[in-house]
Order: sequence, then structure tokens, then C-alpha cells
Amino acid sequence: MAGSSAPNSDAELVERVRKLQPLIRSHALRTEQERRVTGEVVTALTDAGVPRMNVPSRYGGYQTSVRTQVDVLSEVSAACGSTGFMALIQAGCAFIAALFPDEAQDEIFTGPDVRVSGTLVPRAKARPVDGGYVVDGTSPFATGCQDSDWHLLTAVADSEGGGPPDLLWTAIPMSDLDVLDDWHVSGLAGSGSNSVVAHDVHVPAHRVLPLGPLLGGSYPSRRNSADPFYGMPVLLLFCAWTAAGALGPARAALAEFGERIHQRGITYTIYEHQHAAPVTHLQFAEAAMKISCAELLAADFVSLIDARVADGNPYTPEERARIRAQSGYVARLCKEAVDLIGSASGASSLQLEVPVQRAVRDLNALSLHSFVNPAANLELYGRVLSGLDAGTPFL
Repeated sequence: MAGSSAPNSDAELVERVRKLQPLIRSHALRTEQERRVTGEVVTALTDAGVPRMNVPSRYGGYQTSVRTQVDVLSEVSAACGSTGFMALIQAGCAFIAALFPDEAQDEIFTGPDVRVSGTLVPRAKARPVDGGYVVDGTSPFATGCQDSDWHLLTAVADSEGGGPPDLLWTAIPMSDLDVLDDWHVSGLAGSGSNSVVAHDVHVPAHRVLPLGPLLGGSYPSRRNSADPFYGMPVLLLFCAWTAAGALGPARAALAEFGERIHQRGITYTIYEHQHAAPVTHLQFAEAAMKISCAELLAADFVSLIDARVADGNPYTPEERARIRAQSGYVARLCKEAVDLIGSASGASSLQLEVPVQRAVRDLNALSLHSFVNPAANLELYGRVLSGLDAGTPFL
């Protein structure tokens, strides 16, 4: 991997990615048809430094601010939702890898451009053995696994004393896993979210990260434990990263709509130019307002995350629940905006080379993600507002 020099500023990193948009956009249809991000785009993102955003600086990583990460991932997602989703998952998994024991990090981050994928669907089993675990089973939704060097596979292990099973993130080289060709979907179709299979793979103890303590703010990395950057709650960061995955396609669809209404009329009406129709004005304005509201919500909770890095104060349960609810609501608003744009774009927009139809499908897929789902996130926030426990440790 060629790699890249460190950007002189956050703005430079964003500009690097913005310059890649024509390339990413030109590969979007092929990415969808091949059901994975094209090699040319993967290389370009790597050379721009996108995988380095959460890699520890001692390995050549950038430790980029959350605000800038959202900006970067939004720019990628604006050009192609599937590519953006792969980029945000790999960025997130690099952050998680930095929480593993230091010995594991030395193995994983052999260079700053190492790409890490991961899943949080505990279908595989982990059997304790001397010095670690043997992992066996299939793990679905392994986004970007075919273009990753390592995979963080979630496995279930029987707990000592007969209590609830333990959830473990296990760091496994992709060379030790098989990839199933089973990603045939209608949305985020090019994200390469295939299933991976472990066949009795031995994972040494230092490459295991228990999920329970991590959700409680405890992780085994000694060298990163005092770094406020790695004190950010992983699941709240996923709220920020997925917000970027929603905002990008929504902004791009709005911009495309603004161009198309000057190039077409409304069939079977008096309007030879769509931009002259009052109904278009209402549709355009409402879609724009929904996206603006989504941007404000995302900016609000991203600012809170950045502020907590600076001041070191803990999050309240209400803040955690609100951030997750806000991320789900960002996805809902972006989906509603793009659905409106899609319905106003005419039958010609159904052609596969027209980006708006892809944005409609991608945002529908993103909103179905169990961690992003707007209704589920509103319910847990409402529970907290009502004085109840959130009902989930995933905050």
C-alpha cells in the first residue's frame, strides 16, 4: 500500500477526499454491480489517508478529530453510499483495534495504512483453550472484508460460573478466514458486506477484547489508556460515523435534484421545465429543510463528543441515549428527504446510472441497521426521559 504523508490540517484531509469524488462517483455503478468497492477506489482512499484517521499516531496514524472524520466520511458517502459505508466501518474498526492489548496492536498496525473490518453480530463461538480461544462459525455483515487485512470477529464464549455468555471481539488476519459470496442486496449493495467464516481458528489471548468491560469504558491497551482520544465511547462514535453515511447521499441527491429540474419537464402537465412548477418549489424546500435539520442534529452531538475529549467529563445516561436517538433521527430525516427527491424525479431517475435511485436504496438500507434504526433509538431515549433504564448496554 502506497500510503500518504500526514495532512498539514484537517481541512487538507477533507480536501484530499473531495478531490476523489469524481473517481468514486464514476465507479459507483460498477461498485454496485460487483458488490464491493473497486480496487481503484480502495487504493485511492488509502493513498488519501482515510484508513489512518483512527490509527494511533505512534504507528503513523492521524487520530483525526470526530468533526473532521464526519466531514471526510460525508464526502466519500456523497460520491457513493456503499463506498462511504465501507470507509466508515473500516475507520471504526481501526479505532476498536487500538483498544486491544498493546501486543495485538503491534501485530495489527504493521503500517499505518492497514485496513481493518469487523462485525458486531455474535454468531460464531469461542471455545477457551490454553493461551486463548478457538473461534468457529459464521459472522454476517462483514463490510469491506475482502479489502481488509484484519477482521474483528464477534464471538460468544461461555462464561465461567454459568452466567450469561461473554461477547468477545477477536482480532483475526483475513488470511485465516473464508469469505462467503452472499452479499446480494438492494441497498448499500457495493459495500462488500459478505459473511466471513472461521474454521477452528486459534486466537491468542492478547488478540481478544471482551465487549462487556469495553462498554463500561474499560479496555486493556496500556499505551492508549491515558489518551483522551481513545477514551471516546465506541458506540457513540458509530453514531457520528453513520450520521456521515446518511448526510453524504442526502446532500448529493439534493444537489442532483437541483440540476435535473432545469433539464426536464413534468410529463402530462403544462410544465415544460420542472423548476417552474410550484410543487417542485415545495418539494425542493422541504427536502432541503430536512437535510439542514439533520446537519444541525449531527453537529450538536458531534460537538458534545469533541467537548468530552477536551474536558474529560463523563457522559450522563441521558446524553448517551440522546446521541443514539439523534443519530437515528439524522438517518430518518435524510431518508425522508431523499424519498421526497426520488418521488419528484420522475421515472427516468429509475435508471441505474442515475445516482438518486441509488441514494434512495442506500438510505433505506442504512435506516434498517439495528443500531441506527430511528424507531428503536427513539424508544430507548424515551425510556431514559421517562426515568427508566435504557434497556440496552449498547450506548
